[in-house]
Amino acid sequence: MAQAGKGRLNYRCPSCFMRDLDLDMFYDKEKEEYYCIRCQYVGNEEDVLEKNQMARFRYGDMRKRFTGFGFEGG
Repeated sequence: MAQAGKGRLNYRCPSCFMRDLDLDMFYDKEKEEYYCIRCQYVGNEEDVLEKNQMARFRYGDMRKRFTGFGFEGG
């Protein structure tokens, strides 16, 4: 079995992050893929970055304050 370790960068598991869990993924050098020990997600760097971009879109306005609904109506 390959020795597990952190990759070059600490990527968050996109599957767990979409469920409001913040877990770092591990990197398998032999298979050149990242994996999560909690949810069994496995993917290469490109796949992880693509799915993490979806999470950024989801939480993009998290720190923005909304004061109205943005429409005029009666």
